[in-house]
Amino acid sequence: MFVLSGKGVSAGVAAGPVLVKPAARQQMGVTLVRSLNPEAELVRYHKAQQKVLAQLEALQEKTKREIGEDEAAIFEMHAIMVQDPDLNEMIEGFIKEHQLTAEAAVQTAGEQFAGMLESMDDDYMKARGTDVRDIAGQLVEALSARDGDWISKITQPVILCADDLTPSETVQLDKRMLLGFITSGGSANSHTAILARTMGIPAVVNTGETIPEEFNGHIAAIDGVAGRAYLDPEPQILMAIQNKIAAAKAQQSEMAALIGAPTVTKSGRKIDLFANVGQVSDMPLVIQNDAEGVGLFRSEFLYLGRDDYPTEDDLFEAYRTAAQALKGKKLVIRTLDIGADKKASYFDLPEEENPALGMRAIRICLRRPEIFYTQLRAILRASAYGKVAVMFPMITSIEEIQAAKKILKVAMEQLVKEGVPFDEKLETGIMIETPAAAVISDELAEEVDFFSIGTNDLVQYTLAVDRQNAALEEMASAGHPAVLRLIHKTIRAGHDAGIWVGICGEAAADPKLIPTFIDMGVDELSMSPAKILKTRKLILSLP
Repeated sequence: MFVLSGKGVSAGVAAGPVLVKPAARQQMGVTLVRSLNPEAELVRYHKAQQKVLAQLEALQEKTKREIGEDEAAIFEMHAIMVQDPDLNEMIEGFIKEHQLTAEAAVQTAGEQFAGMLESMDDDYMKARGTDVRDIAGQLVEALSARDGDWISKITQPVILCADDLTPSETVQLDKRMLLGFITSGGSANSHTAILARTMGIPAVVNTGETIPEEFNGHIAAIDGVAGRAYLDPEPQILMAIQNKIAAAKAQQSEMAALIGAPTVTKSGRKIDLFANVGQVSDMPLVIQNDAEGVGLFRSEFLYLGRDDYPTEDDLFEAYRTAAQALKGKKLVIRTLDIGADKKASYFDLPEEENPALGMRAIRICLRRPEIFYTQLRAILRASAYGKVAVMFPMITSIEEIQAAKKILKVAMEQLVKEGVPFDEKLETGIMIETPAAAVISDELAEEVDFFSIGTNDLVQYTLAVDRQNAALEEMASAGHPAVLRLIHKTIRAGHDAGIWVGICGEAAADPKLIPTFIDMGVDELSMSPAKILKTRKLILSLP
């Protein structure tokens, strides 16, 4: 048993098989050993087989032209071996009968077939073992190259182990296949941690230990409360974790009793509890956890994990689907917040020494209005199908919000000309996540319908603490007096102007800070869906 200590960033416990995210240079040919979907693996194998045959034909022709027919014959022989009935039967047998992935089946069958040839007395047949290993390698490479990454190979629930995850990886993961996370790096604000909290699955980050791929398929257990992970846990440890899993399920049943209850303090103060989500597929979590709306829809995830810009229709379909899934509950769509640590290659953003202070969010949108205009049109069109609001991030000045609203107005006018329906009273808000915005919040409040205080970035910029730097995590406190004063000032400014003020970010679900925020007068708290019911229980107990 190996014990890893780190930071528990998403509470809960889990146990299951390990999948190690392969290092970038090793992704080719690395995969899960077993799959629960043999039919899909057979399809993958046959497509890889055709791809290798096409490659071999091209190589044969090239060699024939440039070297000679005798030398080209080796590739013809390889093509015959790729189609060898015995080898094919062996590979398909490993997939169907042993539930191996296509890669694992090719590797296993190739090795056995090569060994069988090498055991023969005939020298010619002995030498063919090397050829079999050669074509097996080509097939594995074709399988890996076709898939493009390791994510598509996750076909059963796993505990994902990695140094950390990028936003583009995060968006591609099938959340149903995730039991928990163990990362050697990362912080409470890393994408892994945010994803884990959104999903309500346990995670331990910053263990400082890179888990090698040899652990693929081994059993791991996670205690997200204690910040510990166990590889190959001893029976008593595994039993203890399983008991905690059972207890957690019982607690979920207790929380379920709060579904449908109003979120009010004992004195009758109503607080809206909204959810932070990143994808349309997260909407069931919003409903299941009885959030009263979505306070932060991170629209940038629609731009990540792609090779080109999404079209207006791509965005519209996603927003419309999200709005309809909420069945009348509010959907606050934050406009594109790309840049800094969230990058898409096709944006061709320059490398920056201080990306958090550089080209990101509204700064990019105002400098590339064609991208912004397209997104705003899609949001407006979706507003005809639900209670949609739009929110601009990273605002630091009156000029920025006015410029953003100007483009929004152009989009509205154009849709009117085209006869396209939308909500002409669409709520417009901004995120207060810079000290500058908080300080001039009285002026900004005259321009918008609501504020949402983004505590993660507000802490970063107020306290000069890099939110991605785990070594500084203890300094990044939303309870710092400077941060609390800015939050209080913003809430007062909003209320003086007659607009509602919410808080999103990790602090919104912090039980130590929630009473303070309510005393300050906050109207809405937006958090990971999994924390909604626990927060409701807390608020019901407050005076």
